[in-house]
Amino acid sequence: MRIRGLAALGALLLLTGCGAADMTEQASPFANAGGARSVTLSVQSWVGAQANVAVAQYLLEHELGYRVDTVQVDEVPAWDALSQGRVDAILEDWGHPEQQKRYVEDKKTISDGGGLGVTGHIGWFVPTYLVKQHPDITDWKNLNKYASLFRTPESGGKGQLMDGSPSYVTNDKALVKNLKLDYQVVFAGSEAAQITQMKQFAKERKPFLTYWYAPQWLFEQVPMTEVKLPAYEEGCDADPAEVACAYPHTPLKKYLNADFAEHGGKAAAFLKKFAWTTDDQNEVSLLIADRKLTPEQAAKKWVDGHTSTWKAWLS
Repeated sequence: MRIRGLAALGALLLLTGCGAADMTEQASPFANAGGARSVTLSVQSWVGAQANVAVAQYLLEHELGYRVDTVQVDEVPAWDALSQGRVDAILEDWGHPEQQKRYVEDKKTISDGGGLGVTGHIGWFVPTYLVKQHPDITDWKNLNKYASLFRTPESGGKGQLMDGSPSYVTNDKALVKNLKLDYQVVFAGSEAAQITQMKQFAKERKPFLTYWYAPQWLFEQVPMTEVKLPAYEEGCDADPAEVACAYPHTPLKKYLNADFAEHGGKAAAFLKKFAWTTDDQNEVSLLIADRKLTPEQAAKKWVDGHTSTWKAWLS
């Protein structure tokens, strides 16, 4: 995610996991359906992105009368699928400058769909209960001093830096190398697996160091404090192999297939206007991930309570 999922919920089992379909080899039965009132939305594997799609799908179906298909696609293949018209829209992109240049600026097969209204941030986090024991652990310069606290059977004698899915945007291997940290990046495999591990560590009050991101509902249940990495400066992450700085704060964006953006009628107009707050997204994410509502149930609950917000998207 950037980033770069949530298998605890039965309704999301088909949307999560460490591997996702490569839509460059698959065509949705609904995308580019010759003018049919249908829309295909790409669903990323983290729950915040699922919350976006759940609400957009609910309103497209119940207010605008569209048939909506959703397909999970990894982040970079999703751009290929969008360019080819195999999906109509990506509702949460965390920044892929190479794809943006190729498809939006050069080929013009993808159209900028505007901001989502949410700012995303990736970082390294430790549980706040650990910070109370070791206040200086939030400075990256002190991480080697505490590496032994984070050793696991998977980390090969080094401290474990836990990442989620290998498909997410991450600079962590380069950061560990370039900052000369005695740590090993260990992938949990998915957001769901990562959450499960963090919850278990927190239940047992064990130390952990993890790649994590905001907005994210889990902060309400497992309070975490960010580790300060070297300050982000424009261009400091230009060379992936040489990254030695923190992750930026990224205004999350939407992208539409260019043909759909021009000829997609009310659906395209609605998706361009779709924008909400971090609190809105977290509210729906929590309903799905923690309260065990289906995405449709969570979307309905949010829609019922926020009429003035979504009415503006339909005007």
